[in-house]
Amino acid sequence: MLNREDLIEQLKKIIPEIEISEGSQYPEVIVPPHSLFELAKQMKEQDNLSFDYLINHTAVDFLTHMSLVYHFESTQYRHLVVIKIKLTDREQLVADSLSELYPTAEFFEREVFDLFGVRYNNHPNLKRFFLEDDYGYPLRKDFRDEINIIER
Repeated sequence: MLNREDLIEQLKKIIPEIEISEGSQYPEVIVPPHSLFELAKQMKEQDNLSFDYLINHTAVDFLTHMSLVYHFESTQYRHLVVIKIKLTDREQLVADSLSELYPTAEFFEREVFDLFGVRYNNHPNLKRFFLEDDYGYPLRKDFRDEINIIER
């Protein structure tokens, strides 16, 4: 099992431009959106990392940008890491799908698409889970529903 510092160093070897977030329970890194898929692929395939489980994926709306958050675990080594990407174009929220690497990503990404409006490149079945196609994205901070009088 890698300690926090060694794990971060291994991730920096894969994507040197990652940013480290301090003060969090688990190692947390911010990666450029275009590097997400490659980082996840290497995290899964490298024997010393072996991140074989995508525990969770969600989004956080900060009004100025959308942050996508991924929690990964190595079931072999029992280490965890949080990976974040920052999407700044609120009109074109797009990220690469991780469903090719992690089957659970297909459903996490559909939920984030449904509730936040993030689209995923190469997703095998990107459609809404809960809501009608023309409803809007209710977990975005700028969401308004005048008919049902819902405001964020």
